[in-house]
Amino acid sequence: VQVVESGGGLVQAGGSLRLSCSASGTLIGAKTMGWYRQVQGKQRELVATVTNSADISYADLAKGRFTISRVYLKNTLYLQMNSLKPEDTGAYYCKVQFIVGPTGDYWGQGTQVTVSS
Repeated sequence: VQVVESGGGLVQAGGSLRLSCSASGTLIGAKTMGWYRQVQGKQRELVATVTNSADISYADLAKGRFTISRVYLKNTLYLQMNSLKPEDTGAYYCKVQFIVGPTGDYWGQGTQVTVSS
């Protein structure tokens, strides 16, 4: 399974970005897909997840500003980020979890988000 993120970039504070994640190499639907981030000086942290039952969970940092969505048949994941702040700057990673087939957790290489003040 290969996981690839895209959509990062440089944006001014208050702006928006849409991240994308695609998991390829299997026809099995993932159980859970999620976004994580690592900002400078901190450990990797949860941003948001969505299960194959459409259960969505957001970290407090994402509530009201970020929206996670998923295309279930294509193992594709999105993160719409609005009202970005300089403290959102960091590397954003996609994690894909399978509980059948290629069982396990798979991570992408990350996409960089930089928010200027």
